[in-house]
This record gives sequence, C-alpha cells and structure tokens, in this order.
Amino acid sequence: METRIDFNDRPFIVIWETTQACDLACVHCRACAQPSRSALELDTEEAKRLIDEVRTLGAPVFVLTGGDPLKRPDIFELVEYAAAQGVRISLTPSATPLLTQEAIRRMKQCGLARLALSLDGPSADVHDAFRRVTGSYKRTLDAVRWAREIGVPVQMNTTITRHNLEHLDSVIALLERLDIVLWSVFFLVPTGRGTAIDLISAEEFERVFERLYETSRRVSFDIKSTEAQHYRRFLIQRRTQEKRDAKGNSPIAALPHGTSDGIGRAPRGINDGKGFVFISHVGEVFPSGFLPVSAGNIRKQSLTELYRHSPLFLSLRDSSQLKGKCRVCEFREVCGGSRARAYALTGDVFAEEPCCVWKPAGRAQNASKYSA
Repeated sequence: METRIDFNDRPFIVIWETTQACDLACVHCRACAQPSRSALELDTEEAKRLIDEVRTLGAPVFVLTGGDPLKRPDIFELVEYAAAQGVRISLTPSATPLLTQEAIRRMKQCGLARLALSLDGPSADVHDAFRRVTGSYKRTLDAVRWAREIGVPVQMNTTITRHNLEHLDSVIALLERLDIVLWSVFFLVPTGRGTAIDLISAEEFERVFERLYETSRRVSFDIKSTEAQHYRRFLIQRRTQEKRDAKGNSPIAALPHGTSDGIGRAPRGINDGKGFVFISHVGEVFPSGFLPVSAGNIRKQSLTELYRHSPLFLSLRDSSQLKGKCRVCEFREVCGGSRARAYALTGDVFAEEPCCVWKPAGRAQNASKYSA
C-alpha cells in the first residue's frame, strides 16, 4: 500500500478517457458512449504530451479508459510510448469483437502492465443485459483466459446497481475461479446513463461492504471500492472490533495485500480530486469521471498546474469544506464521502455522502452549526 504520497503535490491515479466511442451501450455508462469517435479528441501528439506529464508528476497509476480505447487506431503506439517512458499502463477495453486474442498479445508486446475488464453478472443473461450487447459476457471470459495465458495481469471491474445486486454472491463465486489480481467494485453514481432509480440504498451499501470484507479474507486477489469511500470507515470499524474481540489471542484480518504487477495500492483518503484526476477525451480535467465539474483543459494549462492549484481541486482536498454529517465525521480524512455522488444527487459537491448510514459522534451537538 502506498503511504507516502502528498495528494497536494501529485495524484495517485490518473485516468484518461481516450475516446467516448464504444460499440456497447451499457445501462450505467458515465460517458453515454457512442459508436463513432469525436473529431475533437486529443490527437496522438497531444496524448504523448499528456503521457510525458503523467511521468513527470510521478503518478503510480495511469489508466487508459473510454468509451473503448481499442477504437483508437493509435492505442498500441500510445501504450508502447508510455511503457518506454516508464509509465505503467492499465487499459480498460470493452468486450467487443475488437478485443481479440491478437490485440491482447500485441498490447503485451507494447508493454501493457494490466488489463482491466468489466464483469457485471455471473451469466450471459445478466451481464449482456447490463451491457446491452449479446456476446459481451463470453468475450470477457475469453479475454481473461487469453491474457492469463500470456502472463498479462487482469483486473475485473463490477458496477453494483439494482440490476445486479441480487447476483453479487454468484459474481464472487465466478471471480474466485478466475486468475485475477484485483477486483474493483464500482458503486453507481447517477450520471450519464446511470439514473438514481438504479442506485442501491445506504443500508444495502453496508450489506455489500460486509460481503466484500468477508470475501477479502479468503481470496487471493485484492479488492477495492470505487465511489464508496465509506468502505474505509467500515473496514476500520470492523478491524477495531475484531481486535477488541480477539484480546490478542486471534489473528486480525490483514490490510489489502496489494498486487503482483507493480501497480500499487491507493492509500487511505483518496477521493475525487484528492489523489485522483480524470482527463476527458477532449482534454477537460475533472476530479473524477463521475464528477462533471471541470477545472480547465490541458490544451490551455498543464495537468500539473490544474491538479495542484485550481480552486476546484484545492477545495476538494480541504475537508473543512464538507457539509452535513461528513464535516463532523471522525472518519472524514480517510473517507470524505463520494463527492461525485453528493453532486449528482444534490447539486452540491460538498454535501454529505447520500448513501452512508453512519451517524458521527459529533453530529448531534453540531447539527445547527454545520447544517449549511
């Protein structure tokens, strides 16, 4: 686990939306992806300048996402260029006919560090309904097999919504049969095609947290949450209680054990704009892909300047700006709530996390003072 990064100086994760073009039509798509590429996308030379800046920033994780990165003809060139600069690349392609065995093999030859794929159901019926393209489930499992056969580490991404919540245990059972290094569990933010009606309740968040924690204690792969910052609060509470119960006589569950491909594990406290930055296909810089408030554009200002000094990013890294119970919560520095979900549901980037059941100790006495 990375522990020495100053989030005011550099992000831990940089994500670049290489394109919004994609041949899937997923029900939750943040980007509202479309079949064709935009003429306004960053071109190859602009992309290489971005890679140079990511290298200079020293961000441990650089993710090429979309849309579908394989819709860009220069994607192999960009992966190769990044690898030559010492930037470790994780790629998140869509499970379409473009994701062939040869494409994965070529990616490895270019220096790809990790392949990240989406699995949103334990069967073709569930997953393909989520992705709205028949055959996506089979292509996903084929891609896992092809990647592992040539030694490319695989990360699986699952988005939890009303569409697949009841299948969570079956998804876990399937993942245990796959040779993966990380399971990244995304919790829906109602933006793009994702709607609030698909969002699970705060109580259901806690039940999912329980399943993730139980699973993490027995599986060989790491588990992380995305847009569920309060899972860290849950982990701290559970481990603290276990220590009390054990009274020194039983082993305590280990911290996340990291991965084997050299891509580090994020430290506690990472959040939208705080250790995390997202660059759109046209160069707009956002705190995350789920928080559509721009700090500026890399075609006009450097990524470093925008991340370190823009008013938006500076305010997001200041926990005193938080409102409601997040402001008085004893876990605000390690959690801080999803700023993206707060914005999506309230229009206020600093509002309290809408899907957290925790009642901070200081909330009652400070209710009137921090109600704004």
